[in-house]
Amino acid sequence: MNTTDHINTSNSNPWKLLAPCCVLAAGCLWGIIGLFSNTLRDMGLDPVQITELRSLIAAAGLLIIILCKDCSLFRIHLRDLWMFLGTGIASIAFFNICYFLCITLSTLSIACTLLYTGPCFVMILSCIIFREKFTPKKAVALVLAVGGCTFITGLVSGGAGGVSISWQAILSGLGSGLGYGLYSIFGRIAVKKYSELTVTFYTFVIASLSLLPFCHIGKIAAVASASGFAVLHSLLLGLVSTLAPFLLYTTGLSHMETGKAAVLTFSEPVMATIISITVFGEVFTRNHAIGMIAIVTSIVLLNINFTRRQNH
Repeated sequence: MNTTDHINTSNSNPWKLLAPCCVLAAGCLWGIIGLFSNTLRDMGLDPVQITELRSLIAAAGLLIIILCKDCSLFRIHLRDLWMFLGTGIASIAFFNICYFLCITLSTLSIACTLLYTGPCFVMILSCIIFREKFTPKKAVALVLAVGGCTFITGLVSGGAGGVSISWQAILSGLGSGLGYGLYSIFGRIAVKKYSELTVTFYTFVIASLSLLPFCHIGKIAAVASASGFAVLHSLLLGLVSTLAPFLLYTTGLSHMETGKAAVLTFSEPVMATIISITVFGEVFTRNHAIGMIAIVTSIVLLNINFTRRQNH
């Protein structure tokens, strides 16, 4: 069976609307992560430790859900383990390490912009692996989305402070984008054989195990349990901004083209910008407005097909 056969194209298929809504919701929930991660960072956790914490809590949450729902969801074939090594190590662990390294070598704005090269990698790989068509509409949407993210991060107006970018920073930033995008590739393959719950569970189990050598687990436990406030933010980080969006994204991914799903996640920097302005008091600039308009336009452009096909 062709890999694209999994996507139902029936006119009455409700996933024509639900799938992009799931992906957009996932991007928005990823975008509010700063509400919780900043608190934990201020309490003494570094970015890799925060990633480990969110992976552990997400895995634990899924463990409870699967135990209550259906224990058979734990079953996987050993020959398929590579799929979960892909989502857990090649994607989650790899992109976080590269991302934080890029921040260290350059600036947050540069790292964020390079991270969002992910959809570029996804579209290219999807054309090769899944034989998805790279249409002019996708190309325009991708340019709008990447350009919008560049405006939002401030890189266009020199918001990076005129920093000279080293080749190590560029490589690590592109590595984070590749790792970020690989979840769409490995995840798309995995959901053809396993439930979204199974895929997400083993993704975070493997990610947390692979990051464990780089973390001081005792410090993570001490900080996360230091107070009721810390416990609450840890749970919100792991469940609201990690588990829920990955489940939503994986669900949407199983019912739509991989390239489209990847670009729709550009709702994340839009939500992150809204949070930074309304919660953290950052100034809303003309570049923010231009960037948000460009990203929203790319999302609308990608979803025109869904509406047209439903009306035929």
